Order: sequence, then C-alpha cells, then structure tokens
Amino acid sequence: MNSRRDSTDGPEDVDATFAEIVAGLEREGVGTRAWSDEVEPDEGDEAEPVRPLRPEGQPAVATVEDGPDGDDVDSDAESDDPNDHYVPPEPPPLPALRRGTIAALALIVLGVVLLLAPGLFGLTGTIGTPLSLVVMCSGAGWLILRMRNTQPPDSGWDDGAVL
Repeated sequence: MNSRRDSTDGPEDVDATFAEIVAGLEREGVGTRAWSDEVEPDEGDEAEPVRPLRPEGQPAVATVEDGPDGDDVDSDAESDDPNDHYVPPEPPPLPALRRGTIAALALIVLGVVLLLAPGLFGLTGTIGTPLSLVVMCSGAGWLILRMRNTQPPDSGWDDGAVL
C-alpha cells in the first residue's frame, strides 16, 4: 500500500503544473524585461528608461563618509584626517614574574637545551631525549599547577562568566 500514489493532495503531473505556472507568469510579463538602459515597449506602451541602481561616478559601496542613502554626512562631523581611526589605549603592563614562574620557565628552557644538545651535559641521545621530555613536561606542569583559579581582587560582584 503506497499512500503516496493514492493521495490526491497534490497535482498528479508535476511537470505539467509547473509548465502552466511558468506560462502564466510569462503572460503577465514576469522575467521578460532585460537589464539594459531601456526597456522594450509592451504592446504599444512607451518605453520607460530603466533607472540605474546608482548614479554615474558613485562608488558601488557606500563609504564611511556617506550616509545611509549615499548622501554626504554633515561636514562638521568629519575630521580633518581621512585616515583617522580609533586608537586603543595602552594595555596595562604585564605583572612581575614570581620566583616559581621563573623556575618553571627555566625547567622548560633546560629541557629544550637538553633535547637539542644532550652532549653539553655529557649525555647520549638515548638518555638525553627522554630526560629532556620529562624536564619540559615538569616545567609545563608546574606552570599549570601555579595558575590562579581565583578572581582578581579588583573585580566586582558582576564579573561576567568565569571559565
């Protein structure tokens, strides 16, 4: 039992129905006008010139100086420098590194040096490579464990989402 074949909800011949719709639209003149400077006359009507989307010499996209309709904005609001833009304030200085942070960074650097040149420490590559990886991972783990999970002391009651 195919309920789709026995259904009378839609047209039985979709292609014929589509052709009827297209023919009706063509009779009404939909889609017959060309995108040119002038329109072909329809059954004795005068040809109306097609108005261009934008006047000659105007940019395709409105610039910052243009208003929403492409008109110039009040000249008093314009600045003297056309390249004038927002300059953000200086960022706050980085906090001073604590001794534990410096020690963890030193472990990471020591691990990289040990990985690249184990001979500096009198080791071979078979011993230096695993040892360097352990030293680098220890430094990274120390940095992660030292991360603060508290809010800054200057934050108020509404400090947004805390991740």
